Amino acid sequence: MIDCFHEYRLSIMRRYLLTGLLLAFLSASVASAQRGDFDNLLGKDLVQWESVGDGIWKLTPDGILLGYRSVSDEGEAIVEGGSFAAWRSSQAWLYTEKEYGEYDLHLDYFVGAPGNSGVSIRDQSRGQFAVTIPLDADRTPAHVAYEIQINANGPDQWPTGSIYGIERAKTGVQKLDEWNSLNIESRKSGIRVSVNGIVVAEHASLPDRPLTGPIGLQLHDRGSVVMFRDIWLMER
Repeated sequence: MIDCFHEYRLSIMRRYLLTGLLLAFLSASVASAQRGDFDNLLGKDLVQWESVGDGIWKLTPDGILLGYRSVSDEGEAIVEGGSFAAWRSSQAWLYTEKEYGEYDLHLDYFVGAPGNSGVSIRDQSRGQFAVTIPLDADRTPAHVAYEIQINANGPDQWPTGSIYGIERAKTGVQKLDEWNSLNIESRKSGIRVSVNGIVVAEHASLPDRPLTGPIGLQLHDRGSVVMFRDIWLMER
């Protein structure tokens, strides 16, 4: 079991290295233009965000937000206790401190294939039940609020743009191993999701879920490495 942990850690370290090289290559492509009445949620730092769980979030001078998880020797004790799967599957999140109701949200994301991430909206729990070991599968953001899925050929059955567990997205729109754009329209009456400018999912708001809450960015599991840029929001 310990060998399994060490092999896993080496694979993640290799992934971090490749992501770092990719980050350096892509940083020059970040747009710096303002977007009219939209608010830039990244700005020059992460002071208006809060990290939930043990995710590591770094914002480059060029405006790329890199998120990944630490893999340290403390994992060995967890593996020895027979909880490797639970440890590996726990999530981490980055949330806006501010909560929003009706708005248009735009962001670009890069998740290497295979990979999994997501954007939560209206999640008043702020992911507290998703970062535990084991996580509470019935109270993750997708189950108490809404998660807009990001899935780069991962094993999950819900494709990118899906309103997770509620509305499955149209496929064939996302580009693998490239930057993609995600737009989310949040209204009291419902949610509409577009990937690369094409509407892929929409659904009415559920009566038992919140109408307001923060914006959250997901690190789906211990192997997650994700990048975001150009996170803009216009309140309606």
